[in-house]
Amino acid sequence: MARHLFLCPLRWSDMDADGHVHNAVHLRYLEETRIDLFRSRGFRGASVVAQMDIDYLTPLRYRAQPVRVETWVSKVGKSSFTLVQEIRDEDALYSTATCTMVAFDREAQRSRPLQDSERHMLEELSA
Repeated sequence: MARHLFLCPLRWSDMDADGHVHNAVHLRYLEETRIDLFRSRGFRGASVVAQMDIDYLTPLRYRAQPVRVETWVSKVGKSSFTLVQEIRDEDALYSTATCTMVAFDREAQRSRPLQDSERHMLEELSA
């Protein structure tokens, strides 16, 4: 299975009072990864997050080294697709997320069918 890998830097301001990366920041890391995925793979159309489920598994402590965020596609529909994302290191899994996204027509302000080029890019990352 092909996965998109993004090395996400941690910022000092990401840390909470207990010294871990705040749970809401995990969502920002996942968003940064999706942006990198779409830019690097040529996904040019607009898409919006329709649903996001996240499980926090292990506290991620602040450090100078970036954290790995891996993303792959678990489902491609007519106008939507589902991404699975993991924030991890080689030996630790910090959080897992499932993100359902919908291709979006900005002008009409509604969902639209996926273009063939978008579908092809997503299928390359399918499980």
